[in-house]
Order: sequence, then C-alpha cells, then structure tokens
Amino acid sequence: MRVLPAPAPFSADEILLLNLPLWAWQIALAVVGVVVLALLARTVWQPTTAALRWWGLGNIVVNVGIAVTGATVRVTSSGLGCSEWPRCTEESFVPVDTGHSAINAAIEFGNRTLTFLVLAVGVIVFVATLRMRPRRRDLAAYATLIPLGVLGQGVVGGITVWSDLHPASVAAHFLLSMLVVVLAVAYYVRCREPRGRLRPTVSRPVRLLATALLPLGFALLVAGTVVTGTGPHGGDADAPRWGFDMVAVARIHSGLAWAVLAGSVALAVASTVRRAPAPLRTAARLLLAAVLAQGVLGYTQYLLGLPEWLVVLHVLGSGLVWVAVLRVYFATAERVAVTSPGPAPAAAGDTAAARD
Repeated sequence: MRVLPAPAPFSADEILLLNLPLWAWQIALAVVGVVVLALLARTVWQPTTAALRWWGLGNIVVNVGIAVTGATVRVTSSGLGCSEWPRCTEESFVPVDTGHSAINAAIEFGNRTLTFLVLAVGVIVFVATLRMRPRRRDLAAYATLIPLGVLGQGVVGGITVWSDLHPASVAAHFLLSMLVVVLAVAYYVRCREPRGRLRPTVSRPVRLLATALLPLGFALLVAGTVVTGTGPHGGDADAPRWGFDMVAVARIHSGLAWAVLAGSVALAVASTVRRAPAPLRTAARLLLAAVLAQGVLGYTQYLLGLPEWLVVLHVLGSGLVWVAVLRVYFATAERVAVTSPGPAPAAAGDTAAARD
C-alpha cells in the first residue's frame, strides 16, 4: 500500500476572500473595530459617570476575552503560527510563508490583532478619565495602569514566542491578564463612588472572608496554569512541557477549587444570615454559581481527556470566577464623601449673651 505524502502547509496569504488574503481581512476588521470604538468614544469626551461605567465594563470584557482567545490559540496548536515577534515571520509582519498551516497562522495572527482592540478600549478609558471634572486621582491611576498592562501583555507575548511557548511564559501571559482584570474591576466599581474615605459595609469577619478569597482565588489561577503547562495543549506539538505528575497537579488544582467553593458557600451564608447589603448578597450568590459551574466543567474535561472546546470554556470560567471574587471583595466596602463639619452649636451662656 502506497502512503501519499502529507500536503505541505500553506500560509494565510493563500486563503483568498474577494481576491484579498485572509490576513488583510483580519487587519481590516481590527482597524474597523478601533474606528468604531473611537466614534463611540465621542460620548465620553464630556464623560458622565454612567458612560465611564459602561467603558469600564468593556475593559473587563476585553481583558477576559483576550485570555479566552489565547486559550483558543493554545488548544489549536497555533502558538507558533507566527514564529517571530513583533513580526510574524523574519521577513514579514503578516503571515506569509510561515511554514505552518493557514488556519494556525490565521488564529495566531488574529489573536495578535485583537490586542489592538483591547488597547483601544484602555486608551479610551484613560482619555475619558482625564477629561472627567472634577478629576479623580484614584480613577486616573487605574486608567493609566490598564493600558500599560496591555502593552506589557504584548511584551510577555513576545517572550512567549521567543521561548517557543515555554509553559512559564504562557502562564505569565495569562496571569498578567488576570492582574489587569483586577484594575479593570476596581475602576468599574469605584467610578460610581465619590472621592472619600473607605467605609466597610459588612462586619469584620465577613470582610476578612472576602479578603481571604483573593489570594486563594489567585492561587487557583496559578495552579490552573501549572496543570496547563503539564497537560497536552501546549500551543505547538514541539512546545516544551513541565515534567510534573499530571494527576498530582490536577489534584492540587482541585483542592484549591474546593477551598474556594467552601469560602464561597460560607460567604453566601454569612451575607444572608447577617443581612449584608443587597450588592454583596447578589455578588456572593453569583460567585457561588460561577464556582459550581467551573467545577462541573473542570471534572468533565478531566474525565473526557481535556477536549479542546472544554478547555476554552474552562479558561472563560476561570476569568468569570476571578471577576466574581473581585466583585465580592469590592462589595464589602464603599467610598463615601467626606463632608466638612458644620459650625459647632453655641454654648448656653453664649446664647444668653447674644440675646442680651
């Protein structure tokens, strides 16, 4: 029996739509997206609090979304579809003669172009925050750090490519996105509150419990990247892998997930029993629902052998759980305006003298 040779890989410039290569359409789509965002940004040239909250929500969505598209790159083995950075290849910024299949090159190049949309949202929020009157220093700090974090993502992405998708750099790429999400959620929450002092809205035990979920939730994310770096989806067939025992790291990840679930249950119960404010009760219940759904996804993908589509959903779930953890934490306190004290009431003797 004669075995036919496998077809040679072809690059994304060989996929033509209306006589234009696929990469040209990807660039055009990114440009149109940035232009649309710029046109929408006119609504915040004289920003209102409501407009800033919508843009702040957009910041959360795009920063979680870029992590999900990054997972798509990884599970489709497209991580080296563009083998150089900032160029796609040594000779070109676009995927021409990449040596990889067209779909791999298109997926990786598409993920790179989406970074410009994420950056555009961050820049719009930054400009709108500076235009706000009176200017808020706390919001300006968040709005400055978010686009810087997106630029940092580009640098870490380059290191990831140069290291041939080493699991440590892949993990750093994802975790940096989650740190940018912290800033985005903080901005979203605080932009509706006045400048002033921070006032807890719950009892000290409830606030401590919500605070403890922050490092625990981030540890869960870190453990997830270790499982990823040990598992089969490395982004490329030749990508290096960690040599940890897969069952052991999966159990550690699972143990942390159970700890987050226990904390979520305790917080949901405490916020109900202690009659916490409605925003915290809602946030605690959403966190519990997100953790339960993520747990079902996690065990399902483990039992089914890590199918690609479930891995992408699990990464989306990780982002949603992290946002829910942050939202619970910020719901335990609020900033209130500090009003200047009024004139002190006159003493009885002064009042009598005034009458005389």
